[in-house]
Amino acid sequence: MKKEFSVLISLLLTISLQAQIDLSTGLKYKAEKKWSEAYDVFKILLKNDSSEINYLTNMSYLSCKIGNLTSNETDKQNYFKKALYLSKKAITTQTTSAQAHYTMAMALGRINENASSKQKITNAKVIRTECEEAIKYDPKLAGAYHILGRWHRTIAGFNFIEKAAINTLYGGVPDGGSYEAAIDNFSKAILLEPNEIIHKYELAETYRERNNKGDDILANVWFKKVLELKPTDQDDVNHQTLAKQKIK
Repeated sequence: MKKEFSVLISLLLTISLQAQIDLSTGLKYKAEKKWSEAYDVFKILLKNDSSEINYLTNMSYLSCKIGNLTSNETDKQNYFKKALYLSKKAITTQTTSAQAHYTMAMALGRINENASSKQKITNAKVIRTECEEAIKYDPKLAGAYHILGRWHRTIAGFNFIEKAAINTLYGGVPDGGSYEAAIDNFSKAILLEPNEIIHKYELAETYRERNNKGDDILANVWFKKVLELKPTDQDDVNHQTLAKQKIK
């Protein structure tokens, strides 16, 4: 009897889920930062239509999010590789899709967290190109400015010895890269998404890392702004914890 009841409940839940499987529901979960629920919806949508650009780009984005929340490193990288595959397929499907270029940059950025030095440099060159393509097709895409800001900060952070080693061993440091450009891109992301904690946190971190005269004050100002916002997911909570620790 218990087994039959369990099967019935499972069936009812499946029917209920199927009734909710549509693009608007997936986007609603995504907007609410319910990453697992959104992932489940788009997984089914993509299975039903593997060439739909909205399904491909959203599934790529959500694979990055789920991967970032995964503790096992192998599973984490598998999610990021899946995100990269889906974004590449999305670009092939529609080369003018800003979201496709953006999610490719995001996936490569995540993969770079555990890549070899040579692969990081190779990916870095592609990340910048993909961000610029995303912005070209959608100048209001905050996430692309955010990734581009991190790109500029990373390149700007290389010291003379590191740059010499990269030039010798890995084909050269990617052109460009400055703290000023990083600040400009994070500022644009904040203007477009003023309630996103991560944009303000990374701007504060950029001032802290640049460490010019007065940058410690600016870093503290933005770290405090991070604490003024209401967290909406675990990433936000983590960044607020870090902001508290870094306020001087």
